[in-house]
Amino acid sequence: MSTIKSYSVGNGDMFYVNSNSDNFSIIDCCLNEDESSDNILKEISSLAAQNGVCRFICTHPDDDHFRGIKRLDESIEVMNFYCVNNQAVKSDETESFTYYNTLRDTRAFYIYKGCRRKWMNLGDDERATAGISILWPDVDNEHFKAALADCDAGNSYNNTSAVIQYSLEGGATVMWLGDLETEFMESISDSINLQKTTVVFASHHGRASGKIPDSWLEKLDPQIIVIGEAPSRHLHYYTGYKTITQNSCGDLTMDIVDDKVHFYVSNPGYTHAGLTNMGQSAFDNYIGSITVETEYTL
Repeated sequence: MSTIKSYSVGNGDMFYVNSNSDNFSIIDCCLNEDESSDNILKEISSLAAQNGVCRFICTHPDDDHFRGIKRLDESIEVMNFYCVNNQAVKSDETESFTYYNTLRDTRAFYIYKGCRRKWMNLGDDERATAGISILWPDVDNEHFKAALADCDAGNSYNNTSAVIQYSLEGGATVMWLGDLETEFMESISDSINLQKTTVVFASHHGRASGKIPDSWLEKLDPQIIVIGEAPSRHLHYYTGYKTITQNSCGDLTMDIVDDKVHFYVSNPGYTHAGLTNMGQSAFDNYIGSITVETEYTL
């Protein structure tokens, strides 16, 4: 069993993976100085304290993916800080960007395609793994090198995003794409190992600019695509796929048990006709479940 939560943080991303293997992982951070962020920090701090290992993974160096990182560090002490190796610069440096740079340059484990890390994806007698794999970047890939050069020149950061996958043995797989852009994803389609995936978080907060290309969707064959909180006029809605839109549902919690994924939301008025009612009550506002498919449906 494991629990994954996607927080409703507006134009930004923040997730956790509580893999119930004495591992707690946070992916991206978007915290403000308000009550909602205070409540997120309280929840994160409580869950982190219940695990022996806590890690923070930043998909790429843009403010809406590390905003409030200083607050997070002061709350839980981010000793396991993971990011793609970069030397990003910005003309307008925020406090969060300066703090990100400090963590990147003093504490970071640099992630890349196929990297191995104790307890992230290497278990031992002390504890099992967190079930997290890094599918991208391939640091030798010409397209990534060009994206990294743009990032380090302060031009664009999106296409340095890591592709992160969580897998539960015998159960669901969940994938994060950061803010990868459609054209870039198409250019690396033959360079990344994409397999059938249960839940995919759409790139760039669900924007059309980050539309997952057909060359990826055919390989991923996702049962659910989660669309983020970009303005509705900018979203791509993935006709023909089951979707959950965080603009409508608020916080999204997924309870993964064996071959089932049970979905809960913070908006009590949100419903989803495409999910199956399996009568779950682990969290508030249950909206339905899916059974994990292992065979392609396309």
